[in-house]
Amino acid sequence: MSPTPSPAEDPVDAVLILSFGGPERPEDVMEFLRNVTRGRNVPDERLAEVAEQYALFGGRSPINDQCRDLAAALEERLAATDHDLPVYFGARNWHPFVADTVRRMADDGVRHAAVFVTSAFGSYSGCRQYREDLARARAEVGPEAPELTKLRLFYNHPGFIDPLVDNLAAGLDRLADRKAVRVLFSAHSIPVSMAAGCDYEDQLANAAELILERLEARGQDRPDHDRPEHDRPDHDRPEHDMVFQSRSGPPQVPWLEPDINDHLRALAATDDPPDGVVVVPLGFTSEHMEVLFDLDTQASQTAAELGLAFDRVPSVGTDTRYVDMIVGLVDEIAAGVTPVAIGAHGPWPFACPDGHCAPPQRPARRPA
Repeated sequence: MSPTPSPAEDPVDAVLILSFGGPERPEDVMEFLRNVTRGRNVPDERLAEVAEQYALFGGRSPINDQCRDLAAALEERLAATDHDLPVYFGARNWHPFVADTVRRMADDGVRHAAVFVTSAFGSYSGCRQYREDLARARAEVGPEAPELTKLRLFYNHPGFIDPLVDNLAAGLDRLADRKAVRVLFSAHSIPVSMAAGCDYEDQLANAAELILERLEARGQDRPDHDRPEHDRPDHDRPEHDMVFQSRSGPPQVPWLEPDINDHLRALAATDDPPDGVVVVPLGFTSEHMEVLFDLDTQASQTAAELGLAFDRVPSVGTDTRYVDMIVGLVDEIAAGVTPVAIGAHGPWPFACPDGHCAPPQRPARRPA
């Protein structure tokens, strides 16, 4: 299957950044959470517990601001590389809702937008559901809605991997006085039934391996006299694990494990526990609530209680290589440039395989 689409009838004349969305005022938090959980019969009592997490940060999620920062950086980079393309921002669960943004694009005369979804990995919630969001938005706007072409997954693109290599190296340097440091690659947990319908786990493992390979190659290229005394060559590839976070839903529904907090406790209980951990937020592209609360607040507190040094490295954010990657993904569909990827997987196809990223199976309701 070709990773690039066939040429569209209309040339690409805009870019849409599409993300999860988040509340920007305390009074919006509960309604936002109801949007996120719509159709799942989650009681307001449970949502109120989650709302307390937002209260710790002033009732405002940083995700929308970070998407606006990315849009500004992308628009600047597009202009610098002779791409006359405006950049818009739309969200799934809060303002600016994607349908409202698509309506504004139509009013502006946009005919065909390339859509960059801020999710590097394939799953129902991270891929197919966004395609469904786009289809609903076009249907709501009507015949004047622009064509919307979702860009491909980018979990093994150097523009995503290389910033994380640098960030991990810096995190290891910050804990350089520790004799034994373990790296934890963290991603959002999803239901096991959802994971069965996609390559989420495999893609995460592949991205982590690519980061470690490049980190190891960098260490091998470093002259011995530049190594600190504690930094032996066999530590250039640190011990590491894949962990998950941010699970939700009823406890009887299995989700991917291990949870990062449970794993920290398990590490501390071993006969030879590490002195510290460096956490890479592999499954996230910006510093939003799942990073600030689940990692910087909860996981760091767990590590402190266990006596483990804790360092959480930055996400890719608006790293120039990441922004350049988006420009390249746009050019794949706008100009037919050759897709770029590293590792054995190769570039993910433009059109996901049939049946990929299927929705999770809902547990059957018990008869009354």
